[in-house]
Amino acid sequence: MFSTTQKIGILGGGQLGKMLCLAAAPWDFKTYVLDASPDFPAGQVCTEFTVGDFNNYDDVMAFGRDKDVLTIEIEHVNTAALHELKRMGKQVHPSPDALDIIKDKGLQKVFYRNNEIPTAPFELFENEQDLLSAIDSGRWILPLVQKSRTAGYDGKGVAILRTSDDLKSKLLKGPCLVELLAPIQTEIAVIAARNASGEVAVFPAVEMDFHPEANLVELLICPARISPLVSAQAEVLAEQVISAFDICGLLAVEMFLCTDGQLWVNEVAPRPHNSGHHTIDSAVTSQYQQHLRAICGLPLGDTSQMQAALMLNLLGAEGHKGPVRYEGVAECLAISGVHVHLYGKAMTAPFRKMGHVTITAETLEKAFKKADFIKNTLKVFSQTQE
Repeated sequence: MFSTTQKIGILGGGQLGKMLCLAAAPWDFKTYVLDASPDFPAGQVCTEFTVGDFNNYDDVMAFGRDKDVLTIEIEHVNTAALHELKRMGKQVHPSPDALDIIKDKGLQKVFYRNNEIPTAPFELFENEQDLLSAIDSGRWILPLVQKSRTAGYDGKGVAILRTSDDLKSKLLKGPCLVELLAPIQTEIAVIAARNASGEVAVFPAVEMDFHPEANLVELLICPARISPLVSAQAEVLAEQVISAFDICGLLAVEMFLCTDGQLWVNEVAPRPHNSGHHTIDSAVTSQYQQHLRAICGLPLGDTSQMQAALMLNLLGAEGHKGPVRYEGVAECLAISGVHVHLYGKAMTAPFRKMGHVTITAETLEKAFKKADFIKNTLKVFSQTQE
């Protein structure tokens, strides 16, 4: 039932929460956000902001008791409280069961294996010492990828171990998983959406180009420069994954297209995702509106791409930490097809995501020509340099 009076609770007040609240406004949906400070991005646009800790059981319970629908903008929330709220009859999307699996990368990988979802060969370890023993015994050989099982994001909690020196300087501590270093041809992502009736819709695959030092997406390309066959296979795989998790809402499925043509699922995020920002400006339905449609029991929207698009993450410049200032915004806004989104974070830091720019054009070639100017012009600095 369509209702403008239902209370939509969002755990997390960052930029994803902000853009979700903005997508809710045209339908007059009421959005309520829980996070540490109303100064966070979503605090500027939500109906009501509650100061609290989304990892704290009592805070989540108190926040959720009077909400009709609860959702997230970050996986690392208190799922024990969400389980209890669900038992009380609250709608919780994604389900706490799926969240428990996804926020532990080890359980996530086991889930893929149990559900015959292709992924890199892997092994779980209790700690880094057990991993070193496996390497010493020859059971695992370098190079390999080590991931912390919990709390990793935006390149944090991931180490590519190529040499014995890396074992001394890059080794992650604590419970981890190790996987084969994939023979990657292209890294892609497909965002799938599913509503409570089981209807599924997928957005076109996007290609991801990573910052070599920060290990987070610097440039996103849509449509991905892959064959129509691979694109279709990726969409089918994303639909398989969201259905296996029985998720209502969005699921961003990151994949490796390997050099032999195989697709491996890398990891997933059960929420709006960085790889879908461009949909605000270039798709019939944005990922944020699609998420709201899914969790509110509405028909899913058209995922067609209206124009080719590039998305540039605006990262804090190296050597700059403190109150933010932006240079070159006006010059970039003078170009047709350039859409600047600033998240409203007061403080910048090296490689911190401060915003993004979507560049739309008739073709990718035309979009790339604009992107070169944006990269060289729009900068995120602090008011005083470190």
